[in-house]
Amino acid sequence: MALSSYQAKDLFQWFIDKEDIVVLDVRNSTDFNRFQVESPYPFEMINVSYYDFMETEEECVAKVPKGRAIRIVCAKEGSAKYVGEILLKHGFDDVCYLTGGIKTWGNLLVPKVVKESDDYTLYQFIRPGKASCSYGLCSGEEMMLFDPSRNIEFYIDFAQKKNCKIIKTFETHLQADYIAGSRQIAEKTGADFFGGADFEGTKAGNKTVTEGEIHTFSKSGPEIKVLFTPGHTPGSLTFIVDDSYMISGDTVLIQSIGRPDLGGKVDEWAVLLFNTIQKVAKLDESLYVLPGHYMDWNEANENLIFCQTFKDVQQRNKEVFSLTDKNDFIQYIKDHMRKQPPEYALIRLANGNMEQYDPDKQEELDLGKNECAATAYAQAQAAKENG
Repeated sequence: MALSSYQAKDLFQWFIDKEDIVVLDVRNSTDFNRFQVESPYPFEMINVSYYDFMETEEECVAKVPKGRAIRIVCAKEGSAKYVGEILLKHGFDDVCYLTGGIKTWGNLLVPKVVKESDDYTLYQFIRPGKASCSYGLCSGEEMMLFDPSRNIEFYIDFAQKKNCKIIKTFETHLQADYIAGSRQIAEKTGADFFGGADFEGTKAGNKTVTEGEIHTFSKSGPEIKVLFTPGHTPGSLTFIVDDSYMISGDTVLIQSIGRPDLGGKVDEWAVLLFNTIQKVAKLDESLYVLPGHYMDWNEANENLIFCQTFKDVQQRNKEVFSLTDKNDFIQYIKDHMRKQPPEYALIRLANGNMEQYDPDKQEELDLGKNECAATAYAQAQAAKENG
């Protein structure tokens, strides 16, 4: 039987369909522990290094359950092919390898319809490998994007399939955990690129926005209102769509709030974030929060969309929303921080167009889950690492 391949989108669909598969990751343990495939539902995954297969083939093969569908993951593709051939030789009959390696999982975008009406359609693009979300808003033959990732061809192709032209792309802030796509999309499509104060002094080429600024489509469609929400970064923005949806970036998350220390100024930025939390707490609690990131799939609704009412989000985060003393808030933030990855400083330079990296370097910097939230999870992980 010949060895076959699969794509990242196939793997995600198998997860959604709860297919009985075993994911065999043949990267070394360091790379595996840094970043691995995750699913909305439980599944079986084992990590046996490609190098171990080379040295102790029989022993490694014995660790892989027979009679199951085996889906191999590796760094680039070649190692998965090698291990796949070994398994076929040992009598396994349903073995596939991930085309392009783990980076294709890291760049995968899964479109979900948040709202569809006669006037507009709002999409959430979930990036499972980064636990992040970007957004698309279509009305008529026009499309606006919010926080697109560096997989710019996906957004351009998606717009074309919807018979839309990308007219505007927005960044909620200067991203630190992934390389953003707004600048490149603007260059390729002629769309206007909008960003806040974070981009001052950079070479990003964005247009600036003002508090309360309204953006519209050429014909009808919803209004998009700009709200200044500094704290996660000094120039963080939130976009209110149709007085119904709150594209909050990393300011308000479903299970947390955005950490304010990524610029190395935790005290100063925590004060900004405290003021912002007091400000947004006055917003209509019936608004639906559309976050820039998520911590876990249990934050998604029954349709696997990360979209909860602001009332629900405040309830989930009542510990932080109940803090009315500035000093208590700052201490809470400090108690819920992890050391930020060193890659973040380089990513910020890339997103400000202050540095240019080749594609391989971009993949290296962009790989791995986000660390943008102030959460008890972060505190627990830090204790685990130090213990």
